[in-house]
Amino acid sequence: MTNLLSRPAKLGHGKIQHITAENAQWEYVGFDVYRLEKGERISLPSDGKERCLVLVSGLANVKTPDENFEHLGQRMSPFERIAPWSVYLPHHTSAEVIAESALELAVCSAPGFGSLPVRVISPSDVGIEFRGKGRNQRLVHNILPDDQPADSLLVVEVYTAEGSTSSYPSHKHDTPVKGVETYLEETYYHRFDPPQGFALQRVYTDDRSLDECMAVYDRNVVKVPRGYHPVATIAGYDNYYLNVMAGPERKWLFTWEKDHAWINSDQYPRQQE
Repeated sequence: MTNLLSRPAKLGHGKIQHITAENAQWEYVGFDVYRLEKGERISLPSDGKERCLVLVSGLANVKTPDENFEHLGQRMSPFERIAPWSVYLPHHTSAEVIAESALELAVCSAPGFGSLPVRVISPSDVGIEFRGKGRNQRLVHNILPDDQPADSLLVVEVYTAEGSTSSYPSHKHDTPVKGVETYLEETYYHRFDPPQGFALQRVYTDDRSLDECMAVYDRNVVKVPRGYHPVATIAGYDNYYLNVMAGPERKWLFTWEKDHAWINSDQYPRQQE
């Protein structure tokens, strides 16, 4: 099995995914997922990481030493396609999360170094956009984009309809070129509706020194250390994924793969004969 694919496992205290800089063999992105029952709770430490807590589904209270955010959440499934509730925690901020219902919680982390306050990111704070055309359309929720305050983290969720592609045309963000491209590590946390579905995700470089194609199932994580990383859904199964990105410069700048950039042009969709 490729080391870019992480399958869910029972890791204790409701944790089913645990991606760290060490086990991913990179520098910036950390990503955990918890599945908690009503009344269960987890504690997050005060350390050098900033965090964005995304309520993928369910309701929760979030307590920090100075704040108590009660009754957060609205959607009970990510496939309701409404924006999530999230909480931003700067570094050196501990927190306790208490589930008010069955809760699927994503904990996105990266190095922190500033002096930003704790804040709730409500659905009304989330930028919503539709990208693409033809069989390359998706709905995007910009939870923590680069025009909103954070030290390192970028967080976004994407919905792709059955039989369509996303993160496409193929693009990469692995070579820092000022004003053109930034270096960003990235994780994809996948969900499917119905849940037995799957998608195909390829991660590859121009020279093919990295070239992996994975069958990705419900609650799998794909790690993207470098290269292009398109996703193709299978007919009958809608796809949701939560992306976490971080790198030395907090800016989302990328380069299209030249062979497929024409998908962005007026030549696509092609006329049906």
